[in-house]
Amino acid sequence: MVIRAVLWDIDDTLFDYTGADRAGLARQLADEGLEGRYGSPARALALWREITERNWARFAAGQVGFQEQRRDRVRDFLGAPAMTAAETDSWFDRYVAHYKAAWAVFPDVVPALDSLAGGYRHGVLTNSSVANQDPKLRHLGLRDRFEVLVCAAELGVSKPEAAAFLAACEALGLPPGEVAYVGDQPEIDARGARDAGLLAVWLDRDGARGPGPGGIHRIEGLDRLPELLAGDTRFGARSGIR
Repeated sequence: MVIRAVLWDIDDTLFDYTGADRAGLARQLADEGLEGRYGSPARALALWREITERNWARFAAGQVGFQEQRRDRVRDFLGAPAMTAAETDSWFDRYVAHYKAAWAVFPDVVPALDSLAGGYRHGVLTNSSVANQDPKLRHLGLRDRFEVLVCAAELGVSKPEAAAFLAACEALGLPPGEVAYVGDQPEIDARGARDAGLLAVWLDRDGARGPGPGGIHRIEGLDRLPELLAGDTRFGARSGIR
């Protein structure tokens, strides 16, 4: 079946989320006088990311609201369970200001989108909210590249659930067999897309996380994506594409 559209993840696929998160958190800790509290910037970021993933999972499961998971992230990170909603919101807003100042796309993103523009339609499926991701894409100059923006917060279901991928395909008006999904997470993105019937492409930028799930295509840079999509992708990767 011919691939007619590409659905994209955003964070750490198009947008250097980890780099911005690292820089934003470091600046926030410096401003708050907390540089030495966590031992090193790397340890602070690792704890922040662990707490973020744990609380996001609660939000994805419908256990808490979007704003509440943010508040709990701050309370958990600071070890301050008694912080009020206003205090946590203020702390998080200050962090976000530093985080936004470091926003950047990966260098291979615009060339890849340019290369694919004439042959494929494009959309986004992300485990976040429109309120977060639409302004981000506009700030990065990418929003007009995508026909649809489908987000878990509004959809009510998150990747890797098949319903999330199928809803994004429906928004494009295409069956899943005619859509590729590109994301940086081997399980949430690649396995989820594969199980929903899409062509699954795992973007493994550091090339150090192993082969990933079976039945997916692994690339280490978006420069490899045009070749992959043009090839006979349903029957195994072509030489040089893992």
